[in-house]
Amino acid sequence: MEIEAILATSVDDELIELVVDLFQQHGTAVCAYVQCLVRDWELAHDLTQDAFLQLYKTRARLAHVENPRAWVYRIASHVAFNELKRRRRFRWLPWRSAEEQAPLTWIEHDETVERQVIVEQTLNELPPDYRAPLLLYSSYGLSVREVAQALEISEGAAKTRLHRARTMFREVFERTEQFENWGNAKNEE
Repeated sequence: MEIEAILATSVDDELIELVVDLFQQHGTAVCAYVQCLVRDWELAHDLTQDAFLQLYKTRARLAHVENPRAWVYRIASHVAFNELKRRRRFRWLPWRSAEEQAPLTWIEHDETVERQVIVEQTLNELPPDYRAPLLLYSSYGLSVREVAQALEISEGAAKTRLHRARTMFREVFERTEQFENWGNAKNEE
């Protein structure tokens, strides 16, 4: 009985160490990914903590997980999507801040910064189901297989969503960029 307890404690210690390692390796990137989904930096920090807390609570499953990195993104995606669903449910309530309701003001920036702003605005216009795979693949370097694992979809569905997300992104980006260029040309006149 004592040997089983020692072995169980040893395995649990290894799993706790794995959770800590995953947090140290991927915590910042996961937080940035969640922020891109929920569009709120403070909330992203909270949701990232929730995701790693869930990872810690379910650490026994890690022993059977083929790709721990994809598993972390899967949990983070679930946490973020649940928050987005909750927000949609309560969107009609009148207590949104004025900042959330007011349109963003455009500030003159360097061309590189302008382009980055347009990219971020474009990403924000994509539905979360398409924004998530595009971010995981393009920004965080997950393979199509890892994206599928992280989002709990088939590889075929991941490929389809990536293709559609790229198409939507391209259309919105070009439209936004043309509008910005048109606005800058009007201002120069």
